[in-house]
Amino acid sequence: MSLPALHALFDVLAWAVSVTALLLLRRTWFPAQPVAGPLRFGYLVAVLFGAGTGAWLFGTLNLWLSGIEGLGRSIEGAVFGAIAAIEIYKRVNGITARTGAIYALPMALGIAVGRIGCLLSGLEDNTHGIATGADWGWDFGDGILRHPVQLYESLAMAGFAAAYLVMATRGSTRWKRDGFYHAVGFYAVQRFVLEFWKPYGSAVAGLTVFQLLSVVLLAYAVVMVSTADRAAAGEQP
Repeated sequence: MSLPALHALFDVLAWAVSVTALLLLRRTWFPAQPVAGPLRFGYLVAVLFGAGTGAWLFGTLNLWLSGIEGLGRSIEGAVFGAIAAIEIYKRVNGITARTGAIYALPMALGIAVGRIGCLLSGLEDNTHGIATGADWGWDFGDGILRHPVQLYESLAMAGFAAAYLVMATRGSTRWKRDGFYHAVGFYAVQRFVLEFWKPYGSAVAGLTVFQLLSVVLLAYAVVMVSTADRAAAGEQP
């Protein structure tokens, strides 16, 4: 199987795992629909449009800043784009309910699976790490051992998914309610750190595009978690 085909296969698997988890959670832990029927289609469109736009926009911008020609995609760009689009959609349509709770596990599992495809796609994927002398360095096809940052991220998000399941099954209402914001915050922190092991060009103050996005996503997660009790009580955050 060619490397692009292998990457595409894992993209499909990532979506399949995410959607399966989403459907199971809708039937079990999150049966209520926080978005009214007439607005659900627009909500879905906003998610897909925001994720797609963010993925291509920030992925390509990062390549450009790194001196690499071509188009790129980014998981973090997709996360940021989807969140931004949904918050705008909710504001425009007067939706005050928080809608992220059900997406914590699908997000974590999707990233964990999708990053394996990036790992197996060689240098052309432009997601590899910098050279390393560590015993676990990964040869992406040119004989140089590099940090397998994709694997680091996959393991990190799989670990978060496991922690989420443990806390939620033990009855933690806060983890069920705020799990998505925990997932976003955790993802942002680990991604910020991993960027130091990637050969990307800087955008501002020596930080990469994705480190800047990580700062914004972490701030978003902190605000949402810190105002969760007021939002649950029906107050505006």
